[in-house]
Amino acid sequence: MNLIDLISKHPVPVTRFQRPYVIAEAGVNHEGSMDIARRLIDEAALGGADAIKFQTYKAGTLASKHSPAYWDTSKEPTPSQYELFKKHDSFWKGEFENLKKHCDQAGIAFMSTPFDVESAKFLNDMMDVFKISSSDLTNRPFIEFMCDFKKPIIMSTGAASLAEIAEAVSWIEAKGNPLALLHCVLNYPTMDENAALGMIPALVRHFPQHVIGYSDHTLPNDMKVLEVAALLGAQILEKHFSHDKTLPGKLPQRKLCQTAAAGYSSYGNQIGLATGHVAEIYHEGYIAKRLECGAVVAAAPAYNVRRECPAPGDVVILLGGRTGRDGIGGATGSSKSHNLKSLATMASEVQKGNAPEERKIQRLFRNGDVTRLIKRCNDFGAGGVSVAIGELADGLRIDLDAVRKKYNGLDGTELAISESQERMAVVVAAEDADAFIRAAKAENLEAYQVAVVTEDARMVMEWNGAVIADLSRAFLNTNGAVKHAGVRVARKDRAPLAQPRFSSLREMASSLRCASRRGLVERFDSTIGAGSILMPYGGRTQRSPAQAMAAVFPVLPGQETDQASVMAWGCDPEQTSTDPYIGAYNAVYTSMAKLVAAGADYKKAYLSFQEFFEKLRTEPERWGKPFAALLGTVDAQLELGAAAIGGKDSMSGTFLDLDVPPTLISFAIAPLKTDEVLSTEFKAAGHPVYLFSGADADGVKTAWEALHALARSGKVRAAWAVENGLSEAVMNMSFGNEIGFSAENTAVDWNALYPGAIVAELTEDTADAIRLGVTTAEPIVRIGADSAAVSELLALNEGVLESVYPSCTAADTTQVPVLSAPAAARVAPKIGVAVPKVLIPVFPGTNCEYDSARAVRRAGLEPEILVLNNQSAQDVADSISRFAGAARSSQIIFVPGGFSGGDEPDGSAKFITAFFRNPEVRDATMDLLKNRDGLMLGICNGFQALIKLGLVPYGEIIDTDASCPTLTFNTIGRHQSRLVRTRIASNRSPWLAGTQVGDVYTVPISHGEGRFLCSEELVRKLADNGQIITQYVDVNGVPGMDVDVNPNGSIWAIEGITSPDGRVLGKMGHAERIGDGLYQNVDGCYDMKLFQSAKKYFDI
Repeated sequence: MNLIDLISKHPVPVTRFQRPYVIAEAGVNHEGSMDIARRLIDEAALGGADAIKFQTYKAGTLASKHSPAYWDTSKEPTPSQYELFKKHDSFWKGEFENLKKHCDQAGIAFMSTPFDVESAKFLNDMMDVFKISSSDLTNRPFIEFMCDFKKPIIMSTGAASLAEIAEAVSWIEAKGNPLALLHCVLNYPTMDENAALGMIPALVRHFPQHVIGYSDHTLPNDMKVLEVAALLGAQILEKHFSHDKTLPGKLPQRKLCQTAAAGYSSYGNQIGLATGHVAEIYHEGYIAKRLECGAVVAAAPAYNVRRECPAPGDVVILLGGRTGRDGIGGATGSSKSHNLKSLATMASEVQKGNAPEERKIQRLFRNGDVTRLIKRCNDFGAGGVSVAIGELADGLRIDLDAVRKKYNGLDGTELAISESQERMAVVVAAEDADAFIRAAKAENLEAYQVAVVTEDARMVMEWNGAVIADLSRAFLNTNGAVKHAGVRVARKDRAPLAQPRFSSLREMASSLRCASRRGLVERFDSTIGAGSILMPYGGRTQRSPAQAMAAVFPVLPGQETDQASVMAWGCDPEQTSTDPYIGAYNAVYTSMAKLVAAGADYKKAYLSFQEFFEKLRTEPERWGKPFAALLGTVDAQLELGAAAIGGKDSMSGTFLDLDVPPTLISFAIAPLKTDEVLSTEFKAAGHPVYLFSGADADGVKTAWEALHALARSGKVRAAWAVENGLSEAVMNMSFGNEIGFSAENTAVDWNALYPGAIVAELTEDTADAIRLGVTTAEPIVRIGADSAAVSELLALNEGVLESVYPSCTAADTTQVPVLSAPAAARVAPKIGVAVPKVLIPVFPGTNCEYDSARAVRRAGLEPEILVLNNQSAQDVADSISRFAGAARSSQIIFVPGGFSGGDEPDGSAKFITAFFRNPEVRDATMDLLKNRDGLMLGICNGFQALIKLGLVPYGEIIDTDASCPTLTFNTIGRHQSRLVRTRIASNRSPWLAGTQVGDVYTVPISHGEGRFLCSEELVRKLADNGQIITQYVDVNGVPGMDVDVNPNGSIWAIEGITSPDGRVLGKMGHAERIGDGLYQNVDGCYDMKLFQSAKKYFDI
């Protein structure tokens, strides 16, 4: 297609759809490399583009040296326009002449947008059409200068009003140049829903005499935006493109991050691990190798722990998952540096998790009667049986033939070293073995003897009747050959550490370093276990990030405690890259400062370190990096009196010639009481804000002690441990409750590093810290001459990673009715019960049974947790009989949340539903509901089961079909874990007797498939019947479809429904996750009194 003809001969009659003229916009994506530029030309030609367009400029004529970034800094971290343009302005006349020749050879038209007079002059000899950028649309002198070349003009219209466009068009028309206008949106990238494609037909209407096109800045997902643009009349399509920057032998960083986040969040969510704090650290060096690092805190009653040396005659029991080839070499594989072949050669080394199996092991190990049988135990990690069992006692005879396999064909070596997961090895006395195996079976676990402890201090392994390993303990205890390495610590220039990190609030808010990780964090279940004192994001808007995880000790149902722990971390790869010693030293101080800011006493803290360094080889300079880092931690520990009681290292962060930055993560943990915890969000306007810091170690400790004393006296309302400067601190503290801040102190550097410093909101002034400013009712952050609205800073902050970890969905303006069912008489049982019994079945994948039983018991009900066994057909049959018997002696069935047997929208909770459809179970369930006036509750996964069974909304177990309601994927396309507000729409159900219509309750959610869908006819019927009990609402109690309000996109914002008589209730929100002292950084009424109402129902 000829572009000159297209523009010059317009308008011409169009009788059918014509293919648009396609311009591949390369811009400066050549990055100053002629090889890359030629490759871009070839790829554009191969892809069928009609033209390729570059950009021609010099940074000094285009932007000031302090011009802020307008692009996605998660992909391009350069903070200013000038710095970015300077990186890519090396091409000039000679380079573009060569690129023009290459275009001619490739059979594609050459174009480049000039941004100054000089470039326009030499480009005139290379192009038949000139392009004017949106930034020059109001630059009349430059436009008229371009027109004087007497060539057709293409002009982009981004950020321009219709009046501005019309004025620019008049200038060009006055010169007589043929013209094409390209609609565009100046967002980099532009979300699909913000492409404003309706502007294309608007331009067609207003400027019918000119060609209209579209310059696209959306992400290259399904390209539907371009298709729609063409159908709306765009005759020219300009699409930005670049070369694939993924290194050969590597997966794209985006793919790694997104897939890894989906994987490890899913695993933790399934086993019921509360994840109250998640972070991702960014540095260019991590392209070499990615590290997943987690810190998990466990607590067990001391009386449940038995520590004894195994004695001859004791037996080793293996329990949990079976053994396969997966994970062979996994631990050593994770310690290898990667190369171009790693993707192909190391895949089989990956250990494969089995979350439901892990959950069962957790349940078993919470049973004190079981753990008191165990003399010693080991999990299965590096080395499999040979290590996990081999470490348990000095003398062992291991029978590899006894190890149960996932499939046949494994030889003795594979059985000995397989790292298949979810296996544990325990040593018990021979007389306790049967009792232990019975207890494991009761938890739906396989357990069997695989070894015996012997007097002879040798590890012997037998397979197929032959000894295949016979090693003395003396040899095994040598830990291998002694090795030595030379170390050289180079002198470092620490001057960069003293430089301010940012020059403005907006630059800081939009930086990758400070970016909100909310779209990542909300994938993780932060409330399971009903022990989370702090939510990952706090305040009325849930936007102020917590810097630590604080949780109550995990006691069993029927037990109560106010004892808690708080854990935090410190790590800055920029600092350790500059100087590993000072970076590691500061990491310790930062982790401890976060504990103090969360309310803990640093004197009670302990530390653990994770090191991640490049392959050290035999080079003293490389060995000097971890050596210097560890010296930094030692000095910090000695100054603070804090011991490191554990740690882990990985010295394989190398890919070819790329190395990870020196990385040391300091984890810190301390005990405290639930009422001592502090959070980060500003609480009220008019409060003074102070900086607690010191010039040396003694000064920092004095500041911490002063802050802790003020906190204990109730004078600290919020606190933030400084990481990337004081401006970042007050910004994040402002987000949660939209409370502003006005700085009064301009003597401090607001963007410098302050290791160990804490910013705190106080109720009164103090002489023990430096006053920084005051909180304000006006939601604006003001620091000297710099100011920005809290809402603007939040938009910048959350926008950085939005395309990687979405936290928003397409706008849905559907009006949702506010439902208020009139009062009606509730059903009542014929016979009362003093202490109703609640049957809580535990299916494979259930993980909310403890939370459910605890809430039930607190309300005066009697919970019975019934674990269902599916190891064999007979086990399933026995479970059916046990359940039916328990149901007939219960008054309530409560199906708790979890991840049942491979959930997906067309089969959610399918194991549970199959179980309840068994005739014996179905009859017992319907007898409870119909003949004995019992109640039934399903939450989250349990709600899914009730929907699939038909128990809600129909009140019967039926064969459901396409006309029935369903629960499907959240509209955001990922797991959602946070707090939501729900409004009581109907209290006709006995479960809601303790509420009033219009009451608003805050409730934790954690689900990936919570979107309630049904026909318009059915939803109206449910509303008329008063069966819609709760709706998701905003802070004003108004239901809506915005993802901040309605986390899954449910029709009419429905959160819960009932059967026609109200006895069966299903809801997505975890109303059972309640308790004193929880969720302290998000105000709300949490207790819907579901279980008290159920108790009262039977009080007749």
